[in-house]
Amino acid sequence: MFGRVKPLDAILATAEKKSLHRSLGPVQLTLLGVGAIIGTGIFVLTAAAAQKAGPGMMWSFMIAGFVCAVAALCYSELASMVPVSGSAYTYSYAVVGELLAWMVGWALILEYAVAASAVSVGWSGYFMGLLKSLTGFELPALLSAGPSWSLSGIDFSHGIINVPAIFVALAVTALLVIGTKESATVNAVLVAIKVAALTMFIALTLPAMNSEHFAPFTPNGWFGPAGTSGLGVVGAAASIFFAYVGFDAVSTAAEETKNPQRNVPIGLIGSLAICTVFYLLVAAGAVGAVGAQPTALGVQPGSPEFAAQCAALSKQGSLPLVCSNEALAHVLRSINYTRAGDLIGLAANLALPSVILMMLYGQTRIFFVMARDGLLPEKLATVHPKWKTPHIVTMITGVFVAIAAALLPVGQLADISNSGTLFAFLMVSIAVLILRVRDPKRHRPFRTPLVWIVSPVAIIGCVLLFFNLPVEAMLVLPIWGGIGLVVYFAYGYRKSHVGRGLIETHEADFDAPPQPLPPI
Repeated sequence: MFGRVKPLDAILATAEKKSLHRSLGPVQLTLLGVGAIIGTGIFVLTAAAAQKAGPGMMWSFMIAGFVCAVAALCYSELASMVPVSGSAYTYSYAVVGELLAWMVGWALILEYAVAASAVSVGWSGYFMGLLKSLTGFELPALLSAGPSWSLSGIDFSHGIINVPAIFVALAVTALLVIGTKESATVNAVLVAIKVAALTMFIALTLPAMNSEHFAPFTPNGWFGPAGTSGLGVVGAAASIFFAYVGFDAVSTAAEETKNPQRNVPIGLIGSLAICTVFYLLVAAGAVGAVGAQPTALGVQPGSPEFAAQCAALSKQGSLPLVCSNEALAHVLRSINYTRAGDLIGLAANLALPSVILMMLYGQTRIFFVMARDGLLPEKLATVHPKWKTPHIVTMITGVFVAIAAALLPVGQLADISNSGTLFAFLMVSIAVLILRVRDPKRHRPFRTPLVWIVSPVAIIGCVLLFFNLPVEAMLVLPIWGGIGLVVYFAYGYRKSHVGRGLIETHEADFDAPPQPLPPI
């Protein structure tokens, strides 16, 4: 099992046999990265981060951004060497073998699908807020939010099913089925709207900053009160880390990128740098304008206790930032920029689907390459003859994303997604070091600088953040991994192309899409 390593040369040869159309350049790729990164972390998870860390979430954004940056450097080296779909799964297959590669791919399914669900829930909050502000109409609470979850049980008193989240998840799925290039073009427009909205938010909130709102700066401390998990500055960093990981979706687009050896590193590092600046400025504006203190110390966002506290505060007419489902619009309305708040809500309604799009995009491409390797039914790797997209896995993924979005709150979805994300990043950081030792002479269009420092720091950072997730989120990874092992030994182990000695090509050429004509 551990000996089933697929040579890098075979991976590249496979991609040529059944490949996706290469249509994305460096600008499009960077925009795809910005579209995936800027979104839920700022528009939505700002409230959850504030409940965990208070104003100290400023440090949380910096910690999460730093860990993501060192992981991005590791990703850049491998993505430039192996410019095919599959991301961390493909890299792991080439370095540490099939079993761990399967586990990484299985974890990436958890990352992307649950992340797409989280953003769908975030979009729902802004949609309902804008609808109420403009028309006065709002859906009953039971139809616009899922139930509250904790280890002690499920509370349906504040929500049953999130209908708007179901709608947006299925609508984006339909867009992705149509085609990658069309999706990327729509995404570029949405990214421009999103960046303009955040720029307006910064311009309006920074002059309104009040230094008193920053005290106490870390009400829950760095690691949360004794006896709790997933709280404090580091706990908030573990949650909002999810908002940075869109750069991983960029690496999954390598097989659809022109000149990937140059363009993938540009897309990865460029998009991360742009987004980090926005994150810090927007977070500072939100805290300084209205404050960001938690409802009570030691209370997890999304828990039944938190929902009850927010319901009580809402009845009193004093809804704090941490309770808002539309954090940035709430901030602007609170400082008497009502119309600007509506514009932020409109921008979120238009732009958050671009984040859902990229999460679903990354998810379906992971499925595509795992099926191409024989670890999942190869029918899933079918490329549509007209749209040139893996339409079967796209539709299947969209349905599951819609179900999760309907039933879970955004903060808990983000934490669950991170459990898979951090494991995948950990494996990539290890793979870079192993490959440097095993194959030091292989050409590396992008080399991770100070790799023997950067990679261990990324490994330590991923482990630290994982163990600062809430307990229920940490438990998801081993449970999900156990299910994955059952699937692997029941199907993938026997059907694996590498296990059967089929490492040069994966399937007959008759079902491969036609090669595109050269540009004129």
